[in-house]
Amino acid sequence: MRASITAPAAVAANIAGDAAETVDAQGKIIAPGLIDIHTHAGRSKEGPPLALQDGVTAWIDAGSGGADNIDQIAAVARGAPQIGRALVNIARTGVIPGGELMDITRADVSLTHGAIARNRDIVVGVKARLSNNVAGANDLEALRRAQEAAAPFNLPVMIHVGQNYSSMRAILALLKRGDIVTHMYAPGMNGILDDKGNLFPDVTAARRRGIIFDFGNGVADHFDWDTVEKATRQGFWPDTFSTDWNVMSRTTGVVDFPNVMSKLLMFGMPLSQAIACATVNAARLFPAFDDRGTLNVGAPADVAILELRDGSFEFLDNYKGTRSGRQRLFPIATILNGKRAPARA
Repeated sequence: MRASITAPAAVAANIAGDAAETVDAQGKIIAPGLIDIHTHAGRSKEGPPLALQDGVTAWIDAGSGGADNIDQIAAVARGAPQIGRALVNIARTGVIPGGELMDITRADVSLTHGAIARNRDIVVGVKARLSNNVAGANDLEALRRAQEAAAPFNLPVMIHVGQNYSSMRAILALLKRGDIVTHMYAPGMNGILDDKGNLFPDVTAARRRGIIFDFGNGVADHFDWDTVEKATRQGFWPDTFSTDWNVMSRTTGVVDFPNVMSKLLMFGMPLSQAIACATVNAARLFPAFDDRGTLNVGAPADVAILELRDGSFEFLDNYKGTRSGRQRLFPIATILNGKRAPARA
């Protein structure tokens, strides 16, 4: 691939011509820049450059900030080297220890409207964390308020599920086309599987009506190997991948975005599908990423160069469970707007 300063000029197996800089990618995977739709890179200015080292050229901070502090997240996004966007937390506090939705008065629709309005260039959706240790019995009311906050702006809602107080059926009934369920493989009560390990019909019905299911790696309570195995055996794969990391958790189980992608390769996901989940599928969810997730001529020259290595690799779930896989993706280089980004130290 030969790139101009900002856009691919040509994509082909062999391209003649001179370039100021070349990257030897023989035997590597040339993919569009990766898109992480659930990260917490916006919490500090150190986050976005770390993501860029992993091949991530577009990201969404998913709910770190609510009405009280979304302006700080937005400022980090505006100053990031790559395109950064944010979901505003329906809880005005954003993520806090002890559960931001245990007090439902924190889910203030009017304040959320104001937070979105003053950050329309950055806020692309609303986030509600609905797990039992965050919302308790307030989960459905919090989701209703998130939908009310998103509606005037025609924005999607992303919900964090896992060990919810309410049933998955009740939660999914409140979602609209284009909304996103993250931590889709969370085990425990009220997940996507019944007590016999079968997918609830409501889950597959939700996907058919346009609900998006996101992997959402994270570090605690968000997925275990048993749930992944049972769901994928029934053909229930992620629509998108995400890391759910911040600068403190990046090295604990997440490692990097390509490592998260590799976990599903272990269960038989085709490589092409994994790349799609990390690029074009994610780009389709948010108008801000309309021209991302592609190597089409004229699109921004954002490229992730990855290497698929064979061997024996250990992968970690959120419950200290390990499994060994025969392949793993590694980030080799990132091209952002036609220029090579700094490599990981």
